[in-house]
Amino acid sequence: MGCQSCAVGGCGSRARTTDTDEVAVATKTAGCSSGGCSSGGCNKLNSFDWLSDMLPSNAPNTRDGYTVVEVKFKGGRKDYFRNVHNLDLTTGDFVVCEMTSGYHLGAVSMQGDLVRLQLKRKHIQINDDTKVIQRVATQRDLEKHEQAILRDLPSLYRAREIVRDLKLQMKLSDVEFQSDNTKATFYYSSEERVDFRELIKMLASEFKVRVEMRQISLRQEAGRIGGLGSCGRELCCSTWLTDFKNITTSAARYQNLSLNPAKLSGQCGRLKCCLNYELDTYVDALRDIPTVDKPLETQKGRAFLQKTDIFRKIMWFGYSSESTWHPLPIARVLEIVALNKQGVVPESFDVLTPVGEKEALSAAALNADLTQLDKKYASQNRSSSSRRKKKKR
Repeated sequence: MGCQSCAVGGCGSRARTTDTDEVAVATKTAGCSSGGCSSGGCNKLNSFDWLSDMLPSNAPNTRDGYTVVEVKFKGGRKDYFRNVHNLDLTTGDFVVCEMTSGYHLGAVSMQGDLVRLQLKRKHIQINDDTKVIQRVATQRDLEKHEQAILRDLPSLYRAREIVRDLKLQMKLSDVEFQSDNTKATFYYSSEERVDFRELIKMLASEFKVRVEMRQISLRQEAGRIGGLGSCGRELCCSTWLTDFKNITTSAARYQNLSLNPAKLSGQCGRLKCCLNYELDTYVDALRDIPTVDKPLETQKGRAFLQKTDIFRKIMWFGYSSESTWHPLPIARVLEIVALNKQGVVPESFDVLTPVGEKEALSAAALNADLTQLDKKYASQNRSSSSRRKKKKR
C-alpha cells in the first residue's frame, strides 16, 4: 500500500508497535514515514513541522501542545480534526477520521503549535462542530481503505462512459471513495453549467454508494492529476502551490517573453503560474528604464532602440545604415534625449563622455564571456576532429 497522496505505490513500509492491555502487538503499517518516502513521488503538499520541539507555556496538557491535527487525504486534500482522545500520533500515521456520513482514513501531516498558526492564517474557527479523530488505523482499516482505493480507477472509467452516453459537457478527472465504501466524490471540470441530476441517479445505482459531485477549476484538476512541467520538475500546483492568483499576458510583456500560447500555457491550458514568480523583480527593474518613443538624433544618423538589458541598465541602439549595435547606459540615453529636445544634435554617442569618467561601453567588452565560450568550444571541436582523423589513419 502506498502513501495514497500520489500515484506511486512503492512506498517503503515501517513497523509500528501498538500497546494494548494484554500484549504489545507489532504491526507492519505500510505507508510513508515522517510524511514522505524515498520513491520521490509522494511530496504532494508536504510540510515540515519546524515547531515540533517547541511547546508554548499556555498550551493544554497534551503531548504536542495543541489538540487539533492536520490530516492529509488522497490528492493532497487536507483538513483539520480534533484529537479529543489524546492519541499518541506521529507524522505519517494513518488515522480514522469522523465524516458527515461514516468515516474516512487519512495520514497525519502536521500537529502541534504549527497547526494553530495555520488555522490563524486561514481564518478557520475550531468549535464543538469540528470533526474528531476516532482512533489510529488498524490493519483491518488499512485493508478496507486499500480496497476502496482500488475502486477509484475502474469507477472513473465507467463514470466517463455514462457521461458520454448522457452527452454532458463535463470532464471527470478523479474519483475518491470513502474508506467505509458508503460515499464517492466525483471531481469534474466544466466551462458551463451542467445539469447532472440524472447522472447522480445513474452513478448511485451503478456503484451502490452516495454520490457527491464537486466542481474544480482546471488548475485544481492539474494539481490532482499531477505531471511534469516544461522546466522538468513536478507541477507547482501538485507539490506546494495552493493559492491560484490571476495571471494575465501583461506578466509576459513585462518580462519580454514571446506571446506564444503554446509556450506560455501550462498543463492545465491556462497561463503558467510561474509567470508571476519573477514579475515583481522585473517591474522594479523597469522603473529606472526610460521610455524611448522615437529614435535618437545624431550627426551620424538616426539611432533606433534594438533591445534593453533592464538588469544591467544598458540600452542598445543601432543605425539603419549599419548592422552594429551600440550599448549605452541609461544616463547617456537620458542625456541624448534631453539634447534632442533642445534641438541639439550630438556628433556621436562617444562625444558625450566627460573627461575623468569611464570610457564608453563596447559590445566586445559586454560580450567577453560569450567570446570566451566560443573560443573554448571551437578548440574542443578542433581537438575532437583531430582525434577522429587519427583513428581513421
